[in-house]
Amino acid sequence: MIKLQELVDYIFNSIPPIYLIIGSTVVFIVMTTFVYTMRAKASNKPIQAKKIILPPLFMSTGMLMFLFDEFQVPWTQVAEASLVGLIFSTFLIYTTRFEMKEDGIYLKKSKAFLVILLSLLVIRLVGKIVLSNTIDVGELGGMFFILAFSMILPWRIGMLVKYKRLEKQYSK
Repeated sequence: MIKLQELVDYIFNSIPPIYLIIGSTVVFIVMTTFVYTMRAKASNKPIQAKKIILPPLFMSTGMLMFLFDEFQVPWTQVAEASLVGLIFSTFLIYTTRFEMKEDGIYLKKSKAFLVILLSLLVIRLVGKIVLSNTIDVGELGGMFFILAFSMILPWRIGMLVKYKRLEKQYSK
């Protein structure tokens, strides 16, 4: 019976890195489209605290990737990716707004959100092309996961704080 680590090793050693970069970029484009669509739909319904909290919780299961050698990232790169994620999160926190309507709290639509997502796509693509020459593809995937998680977690915490503030203001 083949071990999971051996299977991952085989996949990473048998598929040319350019195909892994292209594949992960296509997946990122699909996910970006999905996130934007979900955000657009969410602005038509009242939002709840659990809808703010759950995405980073679900995303945290991706940390299991670091059990495999191919995805493990040195601490200096963890710090770099986390810092970039935190910087991006500030833009998301700043541009995320809520509004109170008769039946609840709504997420306001923002054109800045699409611009931020598209900017992330371009930066990610350029970063992958440039960094793939010096950093292994699996390690690069781990770095981009850390960047995304370091962006989403503070953003969602910021959203929750804004949501609770507005909820408290209107419950008086």
